[in-house]
Amino acid sequence: MTILGIGLDLVTISEFTEQLERAGTTMLRESFTAGERRYCQSKGADPARSFAARWAAKEAVLKAWASSRFARRPQIGDNPYPLIEVVNDAWGRPSIKLHGLAAEFLPRARVHLSITHDGDTAAAMVVLEDPGELADLIDHP
Repeated sequence: MTILGIGLDLVTISEFTEQLERAGTTMLRESFTAGERRYCQSKGADPARSFAARWAAKEAVLKAWASSRFARRPQIGDNPYPLIEVVNDAWGRPSIKLHGLAAEFLPRARVHLSITHDGDTAAAMVVLEDPGELADLIDHP
């Protein structure tokens, strides 16, 4: 087992909420999958809190991936966010599901995720792990 990268991101929930409420914004549709939108909107009166935590998770994945590439951002298009989906298991535990180019470039990587929010801050930490010989096989576009 080898650690490929570690990523951490913090989001100020009130600022994130303002961004979501801007007239004409397409952020929800362009950055979150349909499943993520359903999950967050089912969380009651403050879905922005859940969206902010998921945004932090997506950013943490990108940071972990970039650190595995010696701080070079992964080249997976202009909008990598819908390729990184936060899903929940039957007990509500979050994990990452990669799609498209993200899944192709990290074929066997394990993505460990921890999300939290308290007060006006949401945070996520990601550890990108090579379960074996992946470090030698990983595609670095």
